[in-house]
Amino acid sequence: MATLNDAAKRFIVQALACYDTPSEVSAALKEEMGVDAPRTQVAQYDPTKAAGAKLSKKWRDLFDDTRKKFREAVSEIPIADQAFRLRSLGKIYDRHMARGNVVAAAAVLEQAAKEKGGMFTNKREVSGPNGGPIQQVTMDKDEFASIAQEMLKKV
Repeated sequence: MATLNDAAKRFIVQALACYDTPSEVSAALKEEMGVDAPRTQVAQYDPTKAAGAKLSKKWRDLFDDTRKKFREAVSEIPIADQAFRLRSLGKIYDRHMARGNVVAAAAVLEQAAKEKGGMFTNKREVSGPNGGPIQQVTMDKDEFASIAQEMLKKV
């Protein structure tokens, strides 16, 4: 295990807080600071993992502050904004159409429709007609059997 000074520890904690993997942090640490720390040693500075459970309060606070700032900064990343993504897809679509590549243009249209329709979010809504509540109907066996027979006649 490498002996780490405070600058190296700060680098490791901040990189891990920004969701870099221990392997990525280990490589970056060697490249930028010339310190060769194995990924297992780096992992000890991530308080969200078992290896970092005993991390001191100083480094835990730095990790939490950095993670909070990192998550808030997502709104400043253009590609995280739907309008930016749709605009970019529009430019790609125009390029494909100018070249006569209708297959690729159709794929871009599908991508844009999914983007606009909320396909790439974790929000899912299930609703009834006109966005209202889902109507639930209770019926007995006889009612159900008659409806099922009517449906079978149509098939």
